[in-house]
Amino acid sequence: MKKLLLVFSVLLVCLSCKQTPFKPESSKNPWKDNYRSVSKMEDYKLWGPYNVHDPSCKKLGDYFYMYSTDAIYAENRKEAKEKGIPLGFVQVRRSKDLVNWEFVGWAFPEIPEEAVQWVHDNSGGRGATNIWAPYIIPYKDIYRLYFSVSAFGRKTSYIGLAESHSPEGPWVQKGCVVKTNNESVMNAIDPSVIEDPETGKWWMHYGSYFGGLFCVELDEVTGLTKVKDDQGHLVARRANYRKDNLEAPEIIYNPELKQYFLFVSYDPLITTYNIRVGRSDNPEGPFRDFKGLDLKDTLNNFPILTAPYKFDHHPGWAGTGHCAVLENDGKYYMFHQARLSPDNHQMILHVREVFFNSDGWPVASPERYAAIPSRKFTEKDMIGEWEVIRVREPLHERNLEAGQILWGEGELKEEEWNNSFHLTLSEGNVTGMNENWSFLTEKQSLKLTVNKEEFNELLIFAGQDWENEKKTILFTGLDNRGRSVWGKRVK
Repeated sequence: MKKLLLVFSVLLVCLSCKQTPFKPESSKNPWKDNYRSVSKMEDYKLWGPYNVHDPSCKKLGDYFYMYSTDAIYAENRKEAKEKGIPLGFVQVRRSKDLVNWEFVGWAFPEIPEEAVQWVHDNSGGRGATNIWAPYIIPYKDIYRLYFSVSAFGRKTSYIGLAESHSPEGPWVQKGCVVKTNNESVMNAIDPSVIEDPETGKWWMHYGSYFGGLFCVELDEVTGLTKVKDDQGHLVARRANYRKDNLEAPEIIYNPELKQYFLFVSYDPLITTYNIRVGRSDNPEGPFRDFKGLDLKDTLNNFPILTAPYKFDHHPGWAGTGHCAVLENDGKYYMFHQARLSPDNHQMILHVREVFFNSDGWPVASPERYAAIPSRKFTEKDMIGEWEVIRVREPLHERNLEAGQILWGEGELKEEEWNNSFHLTLSEGNVTGMNENWSFLTEKQSLKLTVNKEEFNELLIFAGQDWENEKKTILFTGLDNRGRSVWGKRVK
């Protein structure tokens, strides 16, 4: 019997040695990127991943529920009113696999009157035509939906709270959490809420280019601020805050690392929007970046996880920011809007897998999630042609107002793109470059030297090549300055 087992084991080893090395194989994309054909108001049930802006996502029961700003490509308010389609009241979607999304409808029947009144009273009757940046979080047997109402380019803003016993409503308004006006230091938009698992305390991060990002303690029982009218303390800002945009905080906790991660978005949302991250031992901060700098010290912070990018065979993605991040069954996912170039007006949901490297920093997949089964790769699987992108911060100096582009500057400049380049990994070296690479099978990570620069930990995993419609091998990591490095095997 022992001899038979030994022979069987040897056969298995030999078979694995003779397995054909991986090659990218055909795999149809779940949907098309251009959605003009289903962009009419009456097509809303077909929007699925389309018209997603400022998403918040949680696993609630059997579904992943997503709530987002009601921003719509080719919006026609007159047509919507004639056909009885609500606009401006938080879009709601659900999915069982994070790939196929069902448009459920709108959360609210109207913008809360208290919010409208506050904004109008403090902005000369302007604004309050939409609800921005909702955030969902469960509490005991209820669901809390935080939301923002504002006037564009002003600090006249209102973060409110609604509650429901179902993720799909109906929602009951519970009142104001934080409100700001022109005299305020900060701007009450873009809430993100977290509970400290050790203390049970609740904290809300919020803010924008006006004054930076702030953190305030909430009362876990009411969901409102612990101290009435408290606006909290500063956690992140940029030097020229009226010009250099900073917004969209998303706070999560990684229990394995015992650290909190604050994801933020930089720059104009239509063009060079990009995602950065800092971390802390405490939910209220201080948050430090790749170089150990405090996020509120006014310097530009790293790591940079996403930015406008263009792989071959695609017009490219701009506006890759304002993210939500969640953990499910030990895996992490990032959700953010992206705008289809060149006009950058169609807004499509991007879901990316997120991994934490050996230094405890999150890194994002170069490609959208498509539920490709995970698998282990070998050193031989690395041999082939790869397409690589260096994700760098925008370098072009634009004329901005309130952190956003001026009219007529909606397309990216050539120097704002993160374009790809190709390299071929052969036995022990990089073809034609006199460089080297190695693969750590246990860690599933690639070490690569290109142009004398070393990338010591590029995490390898299976995924979808959306541009070429193939299953392939992907990698993601950081360079020694905290900038993302992305790759996919194309041949």
